[in-house]
Amino acid sequence: MVNPLLLPELREMLAENNTAELVEFCTALNPGRTAEFMEGLDDVDLWSVLQYADLDRRAEIFSYFEDQRQVELLRTQEPREVAALVDRIASDDRVDLIQQLPPARVQSILPLLPVEDRRDILRLCSYEEGTAGALMTSEVAMLAESLTVSDALEALGKQASELETIYYLYVVDHDNLLRGIVSTRQLVSSLSRPHRTLGEMMETDVIVAEVDEDQESVAEKVERFNLLAIPVVDSGRQLLGIITHDDVIDVVREELTEDAHRIAAVEPLEEDYLRIGLLNLSWKRGIWLIILFFAALLTAFALEHYHAELQDYIWLVSFIPLIISAGGNSGSQSATLVITALTSGHLELGDWRTVIRREVVVSCVLGVFLSTIGYSVAIFMAPTPFAALVIPMTLLAVIIVGCFFGAALPLIFQKLGLDPAMMSNPFVAGIVDILGIVIYINIARVML
Repeated sequence: MVNPLLLPELREMLAENNTAELVEFCTALNPGRTAEFMEGLDDVDLWSVLQYADLDRRAEIFSYFEDQRQVELLRTQEPREVAALVDRIASDDRVDLIQQLPPARVQSILPLLPVEDRRDILRLCSYEEGTAGALMTSEVAMLAESLTVSDALEALGKQASELETIYYLYVVDHDNLLRGIVSTRQLVSSLSRPHRTLGEMMETDVIVAEVDEDQESVAEKVERFNLLAIPVVDSGRQLLGIITHDDVIDVVREELTEDAHRIAAVEPLEEDYLRIGLLNLSWKRGIWLIILFFAALLTAFALEHYHAELQDYIWLVSFIPLIISAGGNSGSQSATLVITALTSGHLELGDWRTVIRREVVVSCVLGVFLSTIGYSVAIFMAPTPFAALVIPMTLLAVIIVGCFFGAALPLIFQKLGLDPAMMSNPFVAGIVDILGIVIYINIARVML
């Protein structure tokens, strides 16, 4: 967010090269507020102001800029200054930024970084996108189980400035194999017994994420066990890094956004809505619109097939939009409820019988209610009160069918190993539209 309040003063301080006031500006405020006041500057002035902060503070302020602004700054500024900044950014965040830079720019920055950091970046970049390895940070508190409480505090004090979080301390052996976990609270609580070892204090039943595990699965673990961070290990249980709760929040937001896009029959966007190219956006939306267009053609073919019946009972045509919308809307509601329950973990595939039973009962209640309203209207438009019964009978049947398919199709997709959100509302509505027409005309045939 841009706050223009201090922009004139900042530009004036830069013009006058007022070092004292610029240093004070960079250090006196909360880093987030500092970034907010700087956002209105152009890239050259913003970068110039950043140089008046020490490297750690600079990285802190930099982290509050929008991702696109961060990438643009790293892409255009002097490589040595960029490398100095990248060296102080958290390992998982700097990898995300590095991966968005042009290859030539990356090659100009990497040689300027310390060898250890360069290797860490290349290692983290090698993990597949969407896995725990790509999400983790390698800045983790690793301590030997033989350390006493006082030794552990001393070792932690030396590492703390380099760590992203010290909520949990991970106990490892000489090969970095994860042995257990000790919380910082446990460590502080044991100060009265300074000779107690970490091996005596640690919990050995540690919830871990495999390095190639899907990020959505990792987020579910963090949520289920209410963790602030989760360790990432390889197949041999060697500790590679941790995933912190802020990264999990980003994953959850990303997954929810993808599900929302798919439910609306839009292919998930890789970029922000305002930044994605118009042709790319058209493709993301058009691919599903084409599929839904052909589904709608089937509805037209169904109507053409029953052309004779509709000519004989022309009053039935007036109720076609009502029948279609009632079935499509009820199906979309059921699909949305089931998809969100599946993705949030509140519903398992084994619950499918309960889901179908609940949807049948609810659809009957809704169907009776809407059928009563439908009959009260149809009785004035149909030739006879008996003929008007076609509308409530159809509404009841269509709503039951809509709710059934809306609930069943996402469950089927989940069973097949596909994303249930792909069974989007428009797709369910398209299927129910066709069935609604077939049900409507056949009920009319039988009764009339």
